[in-house]
Amino acid sequence: MKTQRMFKVADFLQPADGEPVRSVITESTDAAIVAWHVKPGQRISAHVHPDGQDTWTIISGRGEYQVAATGESTPIGSGDVVVAHRNEVHGVYNNGSEPLVFVSVVSPAASGFEPL
Repeated sequence: MKTQRMFKVADFLQPADGEPVRSVITESTDAAIVAWHVKPGQRISAHVHPDGQDTWTIISGRGEYQVAATGESTPIGSGDVVVAHRNEVHGVYNNGSEPLVFVSVVSPAASGFEPL
């Protein structure tokens, strides 16, 4: 049996009011691949992965990427790749006027999740 190897990000985006939706594209023991659609004014709260890293590839939009528990952030936008290594704080606030769309690769999939 062959596993699926190609995916269309747009097929997985789930715009939602309230909290952004974590939409799993595919998952194995090696990694979880997730599509995010973050509306203007929405936030993915700061968190860490104690046993792995989270790499985001920004497809469109912009936001403030939180890099510290103190709230320190840096601007991110279309074409950027940001990496949160093991136990590094990360989250994002969409301060733009269009959706922030990105793909997250959490590796390994069992990296854990701890909100701040």
